[in-house]
Amino acid sequence: MADAAITVEGVHKRYGGKRALDGLDLTVARGTVHGVLGPNGAGKTTLVRVLATLVRPDAGRVEVAGHDVVSEAYAVRLRIGLLGQHAALDEELGGRQNLELFGRLHHLGAARARARAGELLERFALTDTGRKPVSAYSGGMRRRLDLAASLLTEPEVLFLDEPTTGLDPRGRAEVWESVRSLVGGGTTVLLTTQYLEEADQLADRVSVVDAGRVVADGTPDELKAATGGDRVDVVLRDAGQLGAAAALLALPGLRADADRRLLSVPAADRTGTLSRVVRTLEEAGIEAADIALRRPTLDEAFLHLTGDHRAGGGPADSAPAGDRRTDDAKEAV
Repeated sequence: MADAAITVEGVHKRYGGKRALDGLDLTVARGTVHGVLGPNGAGKTTLVRVLATLVRPDAGRVEVAGHDVVSEAYAVRLRIGLLGQHAALDEELGGRQNLELFGRLHHLGAARARARAGELLERFALTDTGRKPVSAYSGGMRRRLDLAASLLTEPEVLFLDEPTTGLDPRGRAEVWESVRSLVGGGTTVLLTTQYLEEADQLADRVSVVDAGRVVADGTPDELKAATGGDRVDVVLRDAGQLGAAAALLALPGLRADADRRLLSVPAADRTGTLSRVVRTLEEAGIEAADIALRRPTLDEAFLHLTGDHRAGGGPADSAPAGDRRTDDAKEAV
């Protein structure tokens, strides 16, 4: 793919006898948000470490921003940013002090570090924090500041490894808005997350990873459609009428759940099916407590694609203690 920001072909990585990546393939287009979903231990974090040059793959080819992560690791590091799962900020310093410090560590020089700190504080709505120490920031403010720090060198590609873990809904929304603004400016974002809603909100495409390989790839809507398409869900007021209602509707793919008094009917033509279901039940005198036309959720698609992850049977998604290297952005680039 000529306009790919990330290309991964047949990548393998083992930690001892455990396979973290098992022939994984992935392509990420420039200027997009690409989500990577998977159960715990699927290989998501190992993938990010390989892409960020923190871990060498055992086999396969990986290019980021047009450079090989093994033979041109330094060139890759000059072009990427990394936001790990945990904030890497000095709690006693203020936001501006943190950014200026990291800028100096990136060899930006004092004047350039000050200028970039000011630009990023304004961009992430943190200019009014003054010299307030980071320890007094809210969770959302901390993650925004950490995100700002990962952008000091204006990276072409940004890796976000579960960036909103532990944040409340307001903090997550703040980070989402920041990510959208980055992509609007041309940055390519690879996002790993366990929040299905997050991928649905942000990602242009999503790759589902399981057992160290990509098992599905597509837009969020394409992955949802893989679970069977739209459905009409009917909750009956009287559970005793469930059998009669199912017999009347008698549509292929109909599902009945007695415990929830629920009938779920495939709806290829959406409103046409909804109208037929409502009319059929009304004519039979069967009362619905609730009826809704709905699309599959990304959660349903995820469960459909990954199935049950056997305990202890999946690959290792982190290196043994003796083989670990930090996933902190400030040491990665």
